[in-house]
Amino acid sequence: MATQNVRGDRRAMQRTMDAIISDSQRSTAQASLAGFDRGLSHAAIQEHLPHLVSELVYDIPARRRLDEMVLQPDLLVDLQEFLHEQAQASLLRAHSLEPRHTVLMVGPPGNGKTTLAEVIATELCLPLLFVRYDSIVDSFLGETSNRLRRLIDWASLNPCVLFFDEFDTVGKERSDAQETGEIKRVVSTLLMQMDRLPSHAVVVCATNHPELLDRAVWRRFQVKLAVNRPSIEQLEAWFQQFSASLGGNPGISAAEFAQQMRGQNMSEVEDFTLDVRRQLVLAQGRLTASEAVNKVLSRMHRRLRAPAHEGDNGDTVSVAKARKRPARKSATRSEGA
Repeated sequence: MATQNVRGDRRAMQRTMDAIISDSQRSTAQASLAGFDRGLSHAAIQEHLPHLVSELVYDIPARRRLDEMVLQPDLLVDLQEFLHEQAQASLLRAHSLEPRHTVLMVGPPGNGKTTLAEVIATELCLPLLFVRYDSIVDSFLGETSNRLRRLIDWASLNPCVLFFDEFDTVGKERSDAQETGEIKRVVSTLLMQMDRLPSHAVVVCATNHPELLDRAVWRRFQVKLAVNRPSIEQLEAWFQQFSASLGGNPGISAAEFAQQMRGQNMSEVEDFTLDVRRQLVLAQGRLTASEAVNKVLSRMHRRLRAPAHEGDNGDTVSVAKARKRPARKSATRSEGA
């Protein structure tokens, strides 16, 4: 009995020490981040990272907050629960529990997965580090796994948000006969590294092709978020806030706008927003909000009616959509913020 009590005391002491260390590491990271201007250049933030890590990641300035987003109700609830767990990590550890810290976002491109990674980093006051596949993946045998292990080792000691975009690049199904042995070794290394990551290291991964992910990879993610095209209700809520920020009558109702943009992704919706704002600025008072909105809508309809052609990946796309887009856009930010 006495032996069991001693072991129990040791386990309780170990949990307490782990909680103290984890909280201390988080506080240190937050204090360091507080000295950063979120608008700092990539080079400025990279100076705070060791050389062997800085070459594997680059920063995304995290400015977006949760209250600036227009999200589907289920997605919003799941995200709020995850953030609450991380914020109350000390309380959970006091009861021998750990907050969830691995997130997988799935959905078609252009609907705000990268933006949600920014939101998570901003709300947790942690630096957001975007994993560079061009630096991680190497043709030499075993070097990719070594670099991935180096990055995970650093993240284990330094609270941060590691963001893997297009995660299917390194998390592919190992049974795929077309994949090389090196990629299969990378997946195995990744699985082992994710298992040993402490809960103060938040991993956020995004993919447009969940069917390509290894089945064992799926099990490593404690939170799975579906980021889909906006619903009619989302579009209406977004346009209401956008209209309020214009300072004038947009000329159409939220319901009419939602019908006009139905089926579009949030990146295209934000394109519309930015286009309207450009028109108003360049017109220097010669256009009303209503005229600017109608002008942009008319141009959008012309683009949608443009003849289609084969895209680079074999998909049939309109001429308008064939233009090169920026890497990622936040399309779920409300314009009233």
